[in-house]
Amino acid sequence: MPQVDDTLRAIAEPRRLAILRLVASEELSAGHIAEHFEGVTRSAVSQHLQVLKDAELISERREGTKRLYRASEDGLAELRRFLDQMWGDSVNLARRLAEGGDGEEEIRAVG
Repeated sequence: MPQVDDTLRAIAEPRRLAILRLVASEELSAGHIAEHFEGVTRSAVSQHLQVLKDAELISERREGTKRLYRASEDGLAELRRFLDQMWGDSVNLARRLAEGGDGEEEIRAVG
Protein backbone atom coordinates (compact mmCIF):
# COMPACT_ATOMS: atom_id res chain seq x y z
CA MET A 1 0.00 0.00 0.00
CA PRO A 2 1.41 3.40 -0.98
CA GLN A 3 2.23 5.94 1.70
CA VAL A 4 0.01 9.00 2.07
CA ASP A 5 2.94 11.13 0.88
CA ASP A 6 2.96 9.22 -2.42
CA THR A 7 -0.78 9.66 -2.76
CA LEU A 8 -0.61 13.39 -2.11
CA ARG A 9 2.28 13.79 -4.57
CA ALA A 10 0.25 11.92 -7.19
CA ILE A 11 -2.71 14.28 -6.93
CA ALA A 12 -0.61 17.43 -6.50
CA GLU A 13 -0.07 17.55 -10.27
CA PRO A 14 -3.08 19.32 -11.83
CA ARG A 15 -3.45 16.96 -14.80
CA ARG A 16 -3.45 13.89 -12.57
CA LEU A 17 -6.06 15.47 -10.34
CA ALA A 18 -8.13 16.23 -13.44
CA ILE A 19 -7.76 12.61 -14.61
CA LEU A 20 -8.89 11.39 -11.20
CA ARG A 21 -11.97 13.60 -11.45
CA LEU A 22 -12.72 12.25 -14.93
CA VAL A 23 -12.65 8.63 -13.81
CA ALA A 24 -14.35 9.21 -10.45
CA SER A 25 -17.81 8.40 -11.76
CA GLU A 26 -17.18 6.40 -14.91
CA GLU A 27 -14.71 4.01 -16.47
CA LEU A 28 -12.82 5.58 -19.39
CA SER A 29 -10.25 4.42 -21.91
CA ALA A 30 -6.83 6.02 -21.99
CA GLY A 31 -7.66 7.49 -25.40
CA HIS A 32 -10.86 9.07 -24.12
CA ILE A 33 -9.00 10.52 -21.15
CA ALA A 34 -6.31 11.93 -23.47
CA GLU A 35 -8.98 13.73 -25.53
CA HIS A 36 -9.63 16.00 -22.52
CA PHE A 37 -6.07 17.38 -22.55
CA GLU A 38 -5.26 19.57 -25.53
CA GLY A 39 -1.56 19.71 -26.32
CA VAL A 40 -0.70 16.72 -24.09
CA THR A 41 0.58 13.58 -25.78
CA ARG A 42 -1.01 10.20 -25.17
CA SER A 43 2.36 9.09 -23.86
CA ALA A 44 2.26 11.82 -21.19
CA VAL A 45 -1.31 10.84 -20.27
CA SER A 46 -0.17 7.22 -19.97
CA GLN A 47 2.60 8.30 -17.61
CA HIS A 48 0.10 10.21 -15.47
CA LEU A 49 -2.16 7.14 -15.41
CA GLN A 50 0.78 5.01 -14.26
CA VAL A 51 1.54 7.39 -11.37
CA LEU A 52 -2.12 7.26 -10.30
CA LYS A 53 -2.09 3.45 -10.56
CA ASP A 54 1.12 3.24 -8.51
CA ALA A 55 -0.56 5.37 -5.83
CA GLU A 56 -3.55 2.99 -6.03
CA LEU A 57 -5.90 5.86 -6.79
CA ILE A 58 -7.14 4.29 -10.02
CA SER A 59 -7.59 0.75 -11.24
CA GLU A 60 -7.08 -0.60 -14.74
CA ARG A 61 -9.19 -3.19 -16.51
CA ARG A 62 -8.44 -4.64 -19.91
CA GLU A 63 -11.18 -5.20 -22.42
CA GLY A 64 -9.66 -6.66 -25.57
CA THR A 65 -6.95 -4.22 -26.59
CA LYS A 66 -8.42 -1.34 -24.57
CA ARG A 67 -7.34 -0.37 -21.12
CA LEU A 68 -10.13 1.13 -19.04
CA TYR A 69 -9.52 3.23 -15.95
CA ARG A 70 -11.69 4.03 -12.96
CA ALA A 71 -11.06 5.66 -9.58
CA SER A 72 -10.23 3.11 -6.89
CA GLU A 73 -12.58 3.27 -3.96
CA ASP A 74 -9.99 1.64 -1.68
CA GLY A 75 -7.25 4.13 -2.57
CA LEU A 76 -9.56 7.09 -2.16
CA ALA A 77 -10.89 5.69 1.13
CA GLU A 78 -7.34 5.55 2.49
CA LEU A 79 -6.81 9.18 1.52
CA ARG A 80 -10.11 10.13 3.11
CA ARG A 81 -9.16 8.37 6.38
CA PHE A 82 -5.93 10.36 6.47
CA LEU A 83 -7.73 13.66 5.83
CA ASP A 84 -10.45 12.85 8.38
CA GLN A 85 -7.81 12.08 10.98
CA MET A 86 -5.88 15.25 10.19
CA TRP A 87 -9.06 17.32 10.29
CA GLY A 88 -10.09 15.70 13.58
CA ASP A 89 -6.67 16.46 15.10
CA SER A 90 -6.98 20.10 14.03
CA VAL A 91 -10.49 20.38 15.46
CA ASN A 92 -9.31 18.89 18.76
CA LEU A 93 -6.41 21.35 18.88
CA ALA A 94 -8.72 24.30 18.17
CA ARG A 95 -11.10 23.13 20.89
CA ARG A 96 -8.30 22.89 23.47
CA LEU A 97 -6.95 26.29 22.51
CA ALA A 98 -10.45 27.78 22.78
CA GLU A 99 -10.83 26.19 26.20
CA GLY A 100 -7.70 27.97 27.40
CA GLY A 101 -5.08 25.24 26.93
CA ASP A 102 -1.80 26.12 25.33
CA GLY A 103 -2.04 23.32 22.76
CA GLU A 104 1.74 22.91 22.67
CA GLU A 105 1.64 19.11 22.82
CA GLU A 106 -0.92 18.93 20.03
CA ILE A 107 1.04 21.35 17.86
CA ARG A 108 4.15 19.16 18.20
CA ALA A 109 2.10 16.05 17.34
CA VAL A 110 0.48 17.65 14.27
CA GLY A 111 3.56 19.54 13.03
